[in-house]
Amino acid sequence: MKPTVLIIEDNEKNMYMLAYLLEKSNYKVHKTYNGLDGLNFAHKHHPQIILLDIQLPDMDGHEICVKLRHNGLPKSTTIIAVTSYAMGGDKEKAMEAGADGYIEKPINPDTFVYQMESIHGAKQQN
Repeated sequence: MKPTVLIIEDNEKNMYMLAYLLEKSNYKVHKTYNGLDGLNFAHKHHPQIILLDIQLPDMDGHEICVKLRHNGLPKSTTIIAVTSYAMGGDKEKAMEAGADGYIEKPINPDTFVYQMESIHGAKQQN
């Protein structure tokens, strides 16, 4: 059975694309459009994978990542920053906040699911 995925993304087009690609690959997808809703959903339902935008309207994605990691989320949860923040140091900042991986936008529809699965697989090996 495929892992459950929570997407925390405020952009409708990005949300549509991520959800479409994952659902097409038979993932169960849950969508939240801001940080607070994402945190609440994650803590109630414990998805195995969280795809997190860094630039959200109500909270910084790094702050969300720290809160997810330090407030009872299972350690096995894979958090992946999916962001257009691609400046030097942005990946490192996401990883320091607790992300397990980093995928730059715009995503490549042909490789996105594979990238996510690779990061999740590596996390499960640890």
